[in-house]
Amino acid sequence: MNIDLDNKLNIEDLDKVLDEIRPHLHTDGGDVKVIRITNDMDVEVEFLGNCQNCTLSDMTLISGVQETLKSRFPDIRKVIAVN
Repeated sequence: MNIDLDNKLNIEDLDKVLDEIRPHLHTDGGDVKVIRITNDMDVEVEFLGNCQNCTLSDMTLISGVQETLKSRFPDIRKVIAVN
């Protein structure tokens, strides 16, 4: 996957990276959608499907989504679930 890290961070690039963890979310009937990137480099996401009400969604957010995105885009400050 070719992602140009010199360009401004965009939702399409984040979605490409999230495709790496989506199979794990889909196994349990869930998914994640990037909503927006704030000026402070926070990424807002929305959990979909079974992830919306899962008791482990906080762990998935930190250990799955945030860790994956920050490993590829170090400028990201944090990932926030908006639902």
